[in-house]
Amino acid sequence: MFAESKKIVLCAGVRTPIGHISRSLSHLRPEDLMKMAVDSLIQRSGLSKEAVDGLIVGWVGQTFSAPNIARVSVLKCGLPEKTQAVTVQNNCVSSIESMSAAARFILAGEGQLYIAGGTECMSRLPYTIDGSRAAKELRSLSTLKEKWGGLLQSEQVAVIDSIEEGLTDPVKKINMAGTAEVLAQMYGISRQAQDEYAHESFRRTIEGWNKGFYASHVATAKNNGTALLEKDEYPFLREDLVAKPQMLAKAPALFDNSAYSIKDFYRDFGQHMDGKAYQDGAKGTVTLFNSCGRSDGAAAIIVATEARAKELRLEILAELKGWGYYGNNPAHMGISPALAAPVALKSAGIRFEQLDAIELHEPFAATVLSIFKIGKERFAHDWEAKFRSGAMNPHGGSIAIGHPLGATGIRLMLNLIHSLRQNQGRHGLIAACAGGGMGGAMVVAAER
Repeated sequence: MFAESKKIVLCAGVRTPIGHISRSLSHLRPEDLMKMAVDSLIQRSGLSKEAVDGLIVGWVGQTFSAPNIARVSVLKCGLPEKTQAVTVQNNCVSSIESMSAAARFILAGEGQLYIAGGTECMSRLPYTIDGSRAAKELRSLSTLKEKWGGLLQSEQVAVIDSIEEGLTDPVKKINMAGTAEVLAQMYGISRQAQDEYAHESFRRTIEGWNKGFYASHVATAKNNGTALLEKDEYPFLREDLVAKPQMLAKAPALFDNSAYSIKDFYRDFGQHMDGKAYQDGAKGTVTLFNSCGRSDGAAAIIVATEARAKELRLEILAELKGWGYYGNNPAHMGISPALAAPVALKSAGIRFEQLDAIELHEPFAATVLSIFKIGKERFAHDWEAKFRSGAMNPHGGSIAIGHPLGATGIRLMLNLIHSLRQNQGRHGLIAACAGGGMGGAMVVAAER
């Protein structure tokens, strides 16, 4: 894909442990988490701060506490003031976007070495007051405070949970869990199959931690010298699920309960199921246990020309071979990795069969199992065989690890690179879906 003079490589990468929402990392701001990751990256790699041409950060839940969080992070990390700084938002593929954006800057000749990052603190995503400042209750902050008691009664003002708003597609009017249930119903993905997949995600994640896989690229989260979190939080909060898989079956279905039945779901969202109609006996399948958790964390990786990396004597982990994005029906958001992967593979000049390792984002077990089906039927890509053989997500995935939205892409890349190195593999692919129906994928070749 690239001219030899612009051969692009990935060097050291580090992430924080991933905290579960409202727990160990919940009091930290996303820029604090980003600083942790960048500081650890610089310390571990020996990279001179003066050598950094730019910092590109993926951040989904953008607020005005840190406008252009990449620039805020540059200054907090002590990088030179002249350093380029760009914040990107492409929902759950945001840090795949930050890596590809870094490569684009290099290809355009704007620099030779970038830090690509991603951060999220879902614990701090705010409840918001929505309405025009023309409303009498919202004309000033003092007026808002004076009229606070009657705010909920106003027809011109709404109080909104920004997490729920952000996880609901504004065009199709369906939330992300709903898109997973749509796929499960369309493709006949059973509750049992989803629970079994989720169980394996937890098992592999905990095994990966216990065997030391993650020590190579996860740095303890510290605040003022005090350790806050040493390993990913959620898998160990749910460790009982591995020993007692029957617990998975006890979780209530999100769209099939006393308050909202699967028949109601078909009424509201059946138009997205490509003609599949409700039938008596249908059951809801998506639960909190076979879905990824809401999380806090950050990650960073060096993207550079091979020549610059060698000049600075950085350890080269992999060559970036290509990437691709693909837009899909937002209501079928979860299958978009199966559609983006062929674009990335074509860009890289690699066949699916040549992949020694894959890291696939797991927002829901239903989406992963749908990718198994769609990938094979449309492209003859046997994702399921890769998973069964241990070539895909060998050390667990997002269902167990968690999903700090803006950081997950680089989390996938770190897992991929270190899995390739561990098994002496050559070619690998990461892929993720994103709200709005976007899919992103990236192909690397491990350094030998």
